[in-house]
Amino acid sequence: MAGTLTGRVLGELTFHEASHAIRDTAILCLPLGAIEQHGPHLPLNTDVVIAEALTRRLLDRWGDELDLWQLPTLSIGLSREHDWAAGTLSLSIAGFCGYLRDLAATLVRALPARNLAVINGHGGNRGMLENLLHELHGDFGLNACVLHPFDLAVAGAGEIDVHGGRGETSVMLALAPSLVRADRIVAGGPPDADAARSLIYERGATFAWRTDDPRLGRDGIIGDPSTASAEFGSALLDHMVAAAGGVLRTLRNHRARR
Repeated sequence: MAGTLTGRVLGELTFHEASHAIRDTAILCLPLGAIEQHGPHLPLNTDVVIAEALTRRLLDRWGDELDLWQLPTLSIGLSREHDWAAGTLSLSIAGFCGYLRDLAATLVRALPARNLAVINGHGGNRGMLENLLHELHGDFGLNACVLHPFDLAVAGAGEIDVHGGRGETSVMLALAPSLVRADRIVAGGPPDADAARSLIYERGATFAWRTDDPRLGRDGIIGDPSTASAEFGSALLDHMVAAAGGVLRTLRNHRARR
């Protein structure tokens, strides 16, 4: 019994245990990933691996203090910018939003907890999640936030590192080195750095950029994975976990003041 509860994973509890262990002040942590191309050297489930591993680290570090519980992973998100590549799976916007709304409805039926932290492993999910937070609160009474791991870590300041580059490759080398095809890592950033900045980073306009755009990517990569290392990946993960503590405290305080 004790060994089961210390894992803080909802799916590993019996329904009797869940009814006693999860309180209304608990924070439910939802790993959210994607199945999409990450260049020739990283697996399709890179974002899932990162979201799940980071969630486990958050539970290990903050679980007892902040009463965190891990929900089952949602592995498929919004990945249309990669749909040119074999193996990439993507929900429609309507399907993605409907899935999360259905999840919210069943959470509030099944559990007393009303705090939800989405651990988002895929940047392409971000825009819809930011708008969905309002519906999750207004329609279901959930106090929710989204954690964006690489932004939390303040990774790659000043460099173009969007997809499959130094950051993601380093974190995968730290978490799952056996999944990284090290012999397929190539050097070089975006072919046209100015195009990357104007299409991806421009705050005054939004474009439907794609990872098969020859100005932006090299074989699906936007960034330079050749400088990646497990040491850098471990440092990024440590920064993510440390920064997440403040976010999760803010989430609990936000509910208390509503």
